[in-house]
Amino acid sequence: MKIFKAEPIRHYQSHDMRLDFIDRVLARSEREDRNFNRHMFHQDFTMLFNYLNNRNGHLFIVDSNDNELTQLLLRSVQTRDSRRPVDEKIRALIEEISQTMLLRGKSYYYVFGDRERQDMHIAQFSAIGVINLFGLYCQWVPRRMDRNWDRSDVELPREARILDSSKVMRFLLSKPMHRMLTKQNRILASLDKYRFGTEELHAQVTHENPEPVNYFDFNAWKDTQDRALYRGTRESGWNGRKYDASKRSEFFVCHRLIRFRRNQLTLRDDILRQLSAELTKIGKRYNPEFAVSIKPSDELPSIKQLDGLEARLKREEVGFTEITDFCFKR
Repeated sequence: MKIFKAEPIRHYQSHDMRLDFIDRVLARSEREDRNFNRHMFHQDFTMLFNYLNNRNGHLFIVDSNDNELTQLLLRSVQTRDSRRPVDEKIRALIEEISQTMLLRGKSYYYVFGDRERQDMHIAQFSAIGVINLFGLYCQWVPRRMDRNWDRSDVELPREARILDSSKVMRFLLSKPMHRMLTKQNRILASLDKYRFGTEELHAQVTHENPEPVNYFDFNAWKDTQDRALYRGTRESGWNGRKYDASKRSEFFVCHRLIRFRRNQLTLRDDILRQLSAELTKIGKRYNPEFAVSIKPSDELPSIKQLDGLEARLKREEVGFTEITDFCFKR
């Protein structure tokens, strides 16, 4: 095994790894093939910004005592489209962080290169196998195959990469949200387990009885599953992409929609708070007095507005259309 100081490996293929017992403990990874309902929830929950928003407006307020360094750090962040303006880059960065946080519970970025060499860039790296011991970061990389098309494959040894802590940016899912999602994920996994198991409930065709009568009520089965889904997602407010309004009152739909949007905004604001702190930490490498704060502007919805909307709903002063417009168009 090699132990050395180095930059982290950004990505490596899990199917090319040779995992021993210690690797399975230290580099334990979650299966990427998430279940059906959980995959849908992740897609819906990480849509933190609706693209019906006015994209010409300023979505974020960036307050700093060193604007030049702030712009350099934000331009150095690599997202899916690094050519975006700073405002759009912050939006893309928040969504990228949220996707990893929901899957892993945490997200890591690293400052690669150096400012003096003008090759500095901030990029995400895999959270699998990253260990934090009293502020010391280590990336555990199991043995893996280096596959090449023009020469023989090479097996690379197990590595423990000691990372420069001052260059690591770490984002953690809050404990209340982590508990909520852990509980919900167990319920969604159970629902998926029996989602497509109705074949066993059909009466079996035999030679003596080629047209058997099936007394099982599949509508009741579906209603039971829907009821379990709503109960399991009550805290998050997710509707499971079920839009059959005939089975639910508008009052029920509005309350769930507000709760879901509030959880989204809570995650957005928490990521912005952590992003401000992590960028400040990175900036202090170049300016000891550096500080930056990033907050949502008035162009974006806020939790305070949702609280006011919910209070009006309880007083029956707001209708279904106004609530859906606010949640889907802002």
